[in-house]
Amino acid sequence: MASSAITRIPTPSGEPHTALSADAVSYVGVVFTTHVPDRADGSLELGDIRRQTEQVFHNLSETLSAAGSSLSRLLHLTIHLTDMADREVFNEVYAARIPQPLPVRCCVAVAALATEGMRIEITAHAAVAPSADGSSNLRDHVTGAAGT
Repeated sequence: MASSAITRIPTPSGEPHTALSADAVSYVGVVFTTHVPDRADGSLELGDIRRQTEQVFHNLSETLSAAGSSLSRLLHLTIHLTDMADREVFNEVYAARIPQPLPVRCCVAVAALATEGMRIEITAHAAVAPSADGSSNLRDHVTGAAGT
């Protein structure tokens, strides 16, 4: 049975109290996460839509792995694009990265994102892989379970 505790996966800095958001939150076997095209050093990838999309999917894959999930366990994606003309290139990267069966998805155009030059932001929900005993399988570095 999945735990009813809310588990927050910390930011890469290991100091979630300095961030405005956790990397991901897991609850009842589902992980929730949102990603922008930030690099490991904290800078943003502000290149073309292909480079930004590749960076977002890299980040998403890393976070899902840390949460005991993967791109193959995606349930839903909400894709925010600042220009719907970028959708074709986004779809090429998406098709190369996301395995079948595909998740449900929604793609919306937004006027702007948090930083000028940022063209994409993705929110994802994915199933957490159960462990042998049926409980959620969060990685050892996950900290801060808080039930509400």
